[in-house]
Amino acid sequence: MNYFNVGKIVNTQGLQGELRVMSVTDFAEERFKKGSILSLFDDKDNFVMDIEVASHRKQKNFDIVKFKGLYHINEVEKYKGFSLKVAEENLTELEDGDFYYHEIIGLDVYEKDILIGQIKEILQPGANDVWVVKRKGKKDLLLPYIPPVVLNVDIAGNRVDVELMEGLDDEN
Repeated sequence: MNYFNVGKIVNTQGLQGELRVMSVTDFAEERFKKGSILSLFDDKDNFVMDIEVASHRKQKNFDIVKFKGLYHINEVEKYKGFSLKVAEENLTELEDGDFYYHEIIGLDVYEKDILIGQIKEILQPGANDVWVVKRKGKKDLLLPYIPPVVLNVDIAGNRVDVELMEGLDDEN
């Protein structure tokens, strides 16, 4: 079964079994909603167990999550540093034009049919996502995911077509 990262447990929060999670999903509200089933993986990426979300709230840059059956700090402290993942079967259908991170990472990026590089990660600095493109012999290119830059995303064709606006590629 395939699993996809949605967050990392970075600390406990209070005494009631809440955990502070650094989210790596752009669907945090859906992923951490009450009743959602997530999978817990240890720091060596070994499956530990499936767990059900009992409650979720945002606090600053973190998602504060409590799991069903784990209601005290002593029960959850051992999970610090563990990862939360979602099983592929628990992914929901997205609307046209929306993508999961795992679908975007690894796509080839082209400008006017010339290969620029490959998407290696996605950053969420603020208003829009930024796709990090790994290039041969050059430093990584930071592409804002906005309509004038990203022209077409073809998951099946493993391809993203872009138009680099002036100033985006400082190595030209």
